[in-house]
Amino acid sequence: MSNFVDYVKIHCKSGHGGAGSAHLRREKYIPKGGPDGGDGGRGGHVIMKGNAHEWTLLPLRFTRHIKAERGQNGSKNQLTGAYGEDVYIEVPIGTIAKNEDGEVIAEILEDGQEIILMHGGKGGLGNEHFKSATNQTPRYAQPGLPGEEGYITFELKLLADVGLVGFPNAGKSTLLAAVSAAKPKIADYAFTTLTPNLGIVDYRNYKSFVMADIPGIIEGAAEGKGLGHRFLRHIERNSILLFLIPADAEDYLKEFEILENELKKFNPELLDKDFIVSVSKADMLDEELKKEISGKFPENRQPIFFSAVTQEGLMELKDAIWKKLHG
Repeated sequence: MSNFVDYVKIHCKSGHGGAGSAHLRREKYIPKGGPDGGDGGRGGHVIMKGNAHEWTLLPLRFTRHIKAERGQNGSKNQLTGAYGEDVYIEVPIGTIAKNEDGEVIAEILEDGQEIILMHGGKGGLGNEHFKSATNQTPRYAQPGLPGEEGYITFELKLLADVGLVGFPNAGKSTLLAAVSAAKPKIADYAFTTLTPNLGIVDYRNYKSFVMADIPGIIEGAAEGKGLGHRFLRHIERNSILLFLIPADAEDYLKEFEILENELKKFNPELLDKDFIVSVSKADMLDEELKKEISGKFPENRQPIFFSAVTQEGLMELKDAIWKKLHG
């Protein structure tokens, strides 16, 4: 089972409102006490809440139904019934909620943020509200209203400081494993990474940033080939993008241009993000080859060479990332 879940669909139902009371006041020495019924309590809401300690929707993976509590009925002495207990769905920051029509109805952007997805039903009015000059002892009350109900789709658009972008086998998982405590699956075949992995990268003076290993791009991804939109939407929520081109690539600049073009076709605004271009597996290259490769790139896209295996260039890469994030 994957430790990263980015999409769940749950049937949600808020609480039914409690009924109003039709109670009449009956006390000794008060023969005509009149209406004395209280209002029904509101049904519980279904609320989405941001939790900065969650990184995935995994806790919700096997949740099929969520139901809030019903409001209590009103009682005598014009006492309002208790509200139904709200139900909280805790999600990672960067989670959006969609209704059954696929429309985005909510988005969590910060820790502790709360958004009501399904409003609880309104409590009914007690008979006190229906008293009039011509009807001084109404013996009826209003029933509570049903709460909202429907399917909500939760989708996590990954939030990270830096997202790794590259073809399958570019060395993204190896880099993440080398600079963080993350343990992504690593092998010598394409699409080892099928879901994004997150790692916290330690930097100088006890500082850190979050790096995301995003499944590899192939040409045509924007049209849905390979893992298609499933991973491209994650790239939208990274502060900067780190392009990885392996040292054994046939054409370094062409690989970068294909990656750049796939992002452009998916969402042109992605090209407004800060980029860092890097060449992985640099232990395979000598200085002469590095100069030759650098000469193929424009001045504003000069690559940083690193090797996750030998640790060569890793600190230089971290410095470049930190400068982009906080420069």
